Amino acid sequence: MVASSLVNNVVLSQFLGLCPFLGVSKKIKTAAGMGAAVIFVITLASAVASVIYRFVLVKLGMEFLQTIVFILVIAALVQFVEMFLRKCMHMLYEALGVYLPLITTNCAVLGVALTNVQKEYGILAGVLNGFGTAVGFTISIVILAGLREKMEYNDFPESFRGMPSVLLTAGLMAIAFCGFSGLL
Repeated sequence: MVASSLVNNVVLSQFLGLCPFLGVSKKIKTAAGMGAAVIFVITLASAVASVIYRFVLVKLGMEFLQTIVFILVIAALVQFVEMFLRKCMHMLYEALGVYLPLITTNCAVLGVALTNVQKEYGILAGVLNGFGTAVGFTISIVILAGLREKMEYNDFPESFRGMPSVLLTAGLMAIAFCGFSGLL
């Protein structure tokens, strides 16, 4: 799980899930909310996708349908999260805006499901890998949000204001996360 979170960080080493990483990382509270939604979706998607793959697609010899089935599972889970947030946490729902439905097309979520199948993880190992990956995403997005909040008041040259400084910061974070590769 440490490897999934830090060493093989889905955003900073695999470069998956960059759209919400860059788009929702303006405020720590919003980033943490997105991270929680991603943790829920990736963990559940890993479990459901593993079960469907093992007990339905493999049994029927239809492994070639895995990508389509995984996308449908992810879309259904995101709809569930969206309905829950709209009813129970309306402020967070409003803050996430368009990025919440974009979890459906977040390549990090699909990437985890496909990685679990490619590495032939069992159901429990796949769920743990999914949870670890989602925690890594949350760590990354919250760190970037904290840095962006601090950088908001810095005096940058005009050409570095906005997204250039964010991309530079994300690149430096990716380099820093490479330091975790000696952990495991």
